[in-house]
Amino acid sequence: MTTDPDRVATARALLEHLGLTAADLTGSNRPAVPTVAEYLPAVVAAASPGTRRTYGSSWRRMAAALGDRCIDAVRASDLEALMRQAAAGARSRRNARNGRHAGEHLIAAARAFYNRAIADGYLTVVDSPAHRVRKPRRLPNTRRALTPDELVDINAAARSGGNDIALDALLLRLHTETACRRGGALALRLTDLDTDHALIRLSEKGGTQRWQPITPMLAARLSEHAQARGAVTPTDALLRYRNGQPATYRRYDLLWARIGRQLPWVAAQGITTHWLRHTTLTWVERHFGYGVARAYAGHTDRRGPATTTYIKADLHAVATALAAFTGQPHPLAVGESALR
Repeated sequence: MTTDPDRVATARALLEHLGLTAADLTGSNRPAVPTVAEYLPAVVAAASPGTRRTYGSSWRRMAAALGDRCIDAVRASDLEALMRQAAAGARSRRNARNGRHAGEHLIAAARAFYNRAIADGYLTVVDSPAHRVRKPRRLPNTRRALTPDELVDINAAARSGGNDIALDALLLRLHTETACRRGGALALRLTDLDTDHALIRLSEKGGTQRWQPITPMLAARLSEHAQARGAVTPTDALLRYRNGQPATYRRYDLLWARIGRQLPWVAAQGITTHWLRHTTLTWVERHFGYGVARAYAGHTDRRGPATTTYIKADLHAVATALAAFTGQPHPLAVGESALR
């Protein structure tokens, strides 16, 4: 078909007016598309330590199966096949759901991988195969609040053996009082402990930070623990092994495996540290309301209904809830009537 010179001239004038070129419309100015294996190091380098730990194994699985494919040549069916393989090969754990979590986890990792590729301009969200695969529907969680008697039994079991009873007992007390996550506890440094006001500064997922009240007794024990195990400079880890090395996630695995051997119901129900968080926050919500429980948990206002903007509680409210929960006074606590 013959091209109309007038139309060509009009199109060129319009492109010039918009500051565009013909290459902008054809996409020829996009960077050369790498393979999955070539691009993975860039994804890993741009990820936070927590993201690398969470998605690292799934990214390696993608690289092993699809490493020689260009990232825009991967199909949704390829990722769905990997999801099925991950689910089928999932290790049997106490809280396993027939590999459902493993499959969901792989798709989440693939979406994180392709989100980076979209941000770098290699493709658009419409082109992303990861965003065209449905994640497995998450099943209702079986986690529940522990009873007071169950908490007593768990703490007694932790103190009845093991090669570091002091650290194990301190971990259980810390998580019960603060409802913090494992990452928040392990990230604690000497400078994050304020013994004068009985506070710790928690750094948790999403880069959030908050000061969390603890009982003066726990504050003193944490300070003694850190000093006895070699914490000197402000950036030294607060929780440490007997040899002075910072505690790791491995300690939690060993602790709950040991408790599960002594208390079969712990192993049968798949109880972990996160159950302590659930237990504490359930109690706080029942006795002090949603706003205080939300602040106690360290939840932000980034998600949820608009009314959450107005349902807030301050540090004094959290300290008051802690004092009621533990039965120990806190220097920042106020009378419950002042919270109403």
